[in-house]
Amino acid sequence: MKWESIVRLTFQIQCLEGLRVGGSGGGLEIGELVDANLTAIRDPSTDEPYIPGSSLKGKLRSVLERRLGRLQGGDPCGCGRKDCLVCVVFGVHKPRAQPESAPTRIVVRDAHLSEVSQREFEKRRKEGAPTFEVKTENTIDRRTGAAVNPRTGERVLPRTAFDGEIILHIYDGDDANKLTQFVRQGLAIIQEGSSLGASGSRGYGKVRFENLKVETLKLEQLTV
Repeated sequence: MKWESIVRLTFQIQCLEGLRVGGSGGGLEIGELVDANLTAIRDPSTDEPYIPGSSLKGKLRSVLERRLGRLQGGDPCGCGRKDCLVCVVFGVHKPRAQPESAPTRIVVRDAHLSEVSQREFEKRRKEGAPTFEVKTENTIDRRTGAAVNPRTGERVLPRTAFDGEIILHIYDGDDANKLTQFVRQGLAIIQEGSSLGASGSRGYGKVRFENLKVETLKLEQLTV
C-alpha cells in the first residue's frame, strides 16, 4: 500500500461540565484534599491540564464500535477486515495474523489548553483562585442509607477549552471522505450522547466540538 496523503482535522474541545482525565497513584495522604489517583492529569512543565490523545482516541473507538455493533464479547473489534471501518481507522485489537485492514490510519494528538483558556488559567493561578474543581463523591450503604467511602477528585473547570487535532493517513484505494466522515460521526456521538473522561454517567465530561476544520495534504507536496 502506498501512503498518499494526510487529512488533518483541527477543532476546539469546549468543556460544558467538569472534566476528569488522568490520575494515578495511591490513596489520600494525610493533609491532602484530593485522592492521588483522582488528580487531573497535568503537563509537568506548566502544571496545566491537558487531554491525552489516548483518551479521545479510546472514546472515539468505543462509541463507533457500539454504533456499528463491532464489540466482540466486550473487547474491541479484532476482525481485521478491510470492510470494517473500525479496524481500518483504529487498527486491530490483538491481531492473530496480518489483518486485511492494516495499517492503522488514525493519529490523535494530545489536546492542550487553548490560548484563551491558557491565559485564564495563568490569571487564576496568580490571583490564588481555584484552577481545578474539587468534587467529593460517596458510595451509599443500601442498608442504612448512609454515605460511605468518600472520594475526592479534581475536575477541569467548566468553560475550559482545549485545541484538538486528529490526523488520518490516506493510502491508495482508501475513500478519504468516508474515513473522515466516520471520525466526524464519532465526535458528534461523543458530543450529543456521551462524554469525555471518567464518570460520564454521573455528570462529568460533557463537551462540544467547535470550529472544526478539515485540510488535505498530499505527501508529495510536503517539505520543510
